[in-house]
Amino acid sequence: MEEAYIRRVIEGDVEAFRFLVRKYQHMAFTVAMSVVKDEFTAEEVTQEAFIKAFVNLKQFRFQSKFSTWLYRIVVNLSFKQLKKLKLQENNFISAGPEDADTTPDGFDKMNDTDRKFYINKALEILSPKESLALRLFYLDENSVDEISNITGWSEGNVKVILFRARKSFYAALSKILNKEMKTIL
Repeated sequence: MEEAYIRRVIEGDVEAFRFLVRKYQHMAFTVAMSVVKDEFTAEEVTQEAFIKAFVNLKQFRFQSKFSTWLYRIVVNLSFKQLKKLKLQENNFISAGPEDADTTPDGFDKMNDTDRKFYINKALEILSPKESLALRLFYLDENSVDEISNITGWSEGNVKVILFRARKSFYAALSKILNKEMKTIL
C-alpha cells in the first residue's frame, strides 16, 4: 500500500504524500528529538526531512523500506543541525561498567507512565548517538542491520554504540532515580 502512495507522489499526486507524512511524522520527530534534544529544533528537522524526502522521492529506489530511507534523511539532518548548533560536546556522560549491571531500585515497580517519563529523561542525558541507537533498537525495534542502513554506521559500530549506550542509560537512569528518591525522603 505504501508503495502505491509513493508511486502516486512520483507521478505528480502531491496529496498522496499526506499519507506518508501522517504515517511517519511521529517516528521522524522522535528520531530527531533523540539527537537534537530540543522540541523546536526536532520539529524543524522533521519538517525539513519531509520536504527533502518529497523533493527527492524520485530517487527512492524501493531497495529498502521507505521508513529506512526517511530515517536516514532525519538522522543526517539532525546531526547536521546539531553540528551547526555546536551542542554535541555538551551532551556526553560517562558511565563505568559497574553502573550497568542492574535495573535501578524501584524502577520495576513503577507504572508505565512513570517508566516512560524516566526513560525519556535518561535518554535526554545521553549523547545523541547513544540516544538514537537505543531509540532505533529498543523503541522502534530496528535490527542492527537496519540501524546501520539508517545511520550510515558500520554494523560493528552500531553494536559498540549500543553496548556503551546501555551502560550510559542505566547509569543515567540510576542517577535520576537516586536523586528523585533523595528529594522524596
